Amino acid sequence: MMSGALEDTICAIATPAGEGGIGIVRLSGARALAIGSGIVQLRSGRPLASVASHTLHLADVRLPLSSETPPAETSAVPPRGGNVFDEALVVYMKGPRSFTGEDTVEIQSHGGWLILSLVCRACLAAGARMAAPGEFTKRAFLNGRLDLSQAEAVLDTIRAKSAASLTVAQRQLRGELAREVDAARDALLRLLAQLEAGIDFVGEEIEILGRQELLRTTQDVAERIRRLGATAREGRWLREGARVVITGRPNVGKSSLLNRLLKEERAIVTAVPGTTRDIIEESISLDGVIIHLVDTAGIRATDDALEREGIRRSRSAQKDADLQVIVIDGSTPLSEDDRGLIEQAAAGRHVIVINKADLPMRVGPSDMKPGTMGLPLSAKTGEGVEALRAAIRSQLVGGGAEATDGIIVTNVRHQAALDQSHRSLVQAEESINAGMANELVAVDLRAAADALGEITGAITTDEVLEQIFSTFCIGK
Repeated sequence: MMSGALEDTICAIATPAGEGGIGIVRLSGARALAIGSGIVQLRSGRPLASVASHTLHLADVRLPLSSETPPAETSAVPPRGGNVFDEALVVYMKGPRSFTGEDTVEIQSHGGWLILSLVCRACLAAGARMAAPGEFTKRAFLNGRLDLSQAEAVLDTIRAKSAASLTVAQRQLRGELAREVDAARDALLRLLAQLEAGIDFVGEEIEILGRQELLRTTQDVAERIRRLGATAREGRWLREGARVVITGRPNVGKSSLLNRLLKEERAIVTAVPGTTRDIIEESISLDGVIIHLVDTAGIRATDDALEREGIRRSRSAQKDADLQVIVIDGSTPLSEDDRGLIEQAAAGRHVIVINKADLPMRVGPSDMKPGTMGLPLSAKTGEGVEALRAAIRSQLVGGGAEATDGIIVTNVRHQAALDQSHRSLVQAEESINAGMANELVAVDLRAAADALGEITGAITTDEVLEQIFSTFCIGK
């Protein structure tokens, strides 16, 4: 980011590219009001500086008088009052009551690319500079309006593709994750203060903090962090979607099941074994959770080179799956291939589907491995499909990790910081149990607290900030 960035007044288009009824250009910084006053003329005749903060006003937007004449391609814009090129609604938001915490002016003009480009050009001619990617949100963080986890939640909110991921992002944006992390960090800092005070009195037989209390508190915070970090896998599924691979022998109904779940004829279905020879992937929403469904080639021994490649890709997809749906043809006896697939999937999350329930069933509970249950279903009629949907969702976000229950970690950076903090606390526990000096225990406790501080930005570096905010688009 440019040197002296915080002293600059920045501008950018804050709405998506393309045409629309309204487009917004945002100005933020110490000179936002002065620059805005130079390019808008309120229809009321009042100066922009005289209006109340957070109120909308109809205005004409103009190029500053000192700017160059608009280029030839803009000559079709009819002038009003000389260099006026559009009308807009204008709002001035006095800092710190704005998104960035700075004085902000937003110009809500018509949403064509040419108009918005001219508004930006007018802002630049009046003394602003173009914002870098994520610079508005970065300023909100630097000005104390948001902590770092909340700033990241802004992007998660924008990119949310399901109700569940939006709920998680909004809870993080409201500071729920930050409050949990800060509470754990504050407990560690208090512990450190007591421990370091005791170090100052070493040799004077004054014990400010007993070893048992030190151990108990360290263990309590470690468990708190462990529980929070344990939600990361479910959080990733809620944020990005889970990869669910449909697998089974040829002609057991995998493609029919995919089509039934998608509610469209996406995969070709024939009675010829080996029809599906490549990976087919589509996404659906299961009660607000994005699921990436993957249909695979049937697993069997074959001399067909093309089919063998499809099977190789199927096995690769199985390894990358967050959950496997193993489809068995219930109208035929359980085969060794079926048993092999069930055995392979047993170590991970899976749902076993006994398909073709509309036909006489030849697979029953006694045929399944002890402790394994099959879900009767007919991909042809739709019987049992809703139960399968519920089973998939339960496997992925069950066990108390629902978006509406508790706090969920969705960010890889947050997960890494929590893991580092937990490792440091485990090391601190080992040092306490080994009777090591308090100075050595304090080193691990400090490392754990600093790792937590990285989540909210209490401890951070310019490199981390650059990495985070460079993923934002300009105008956010």
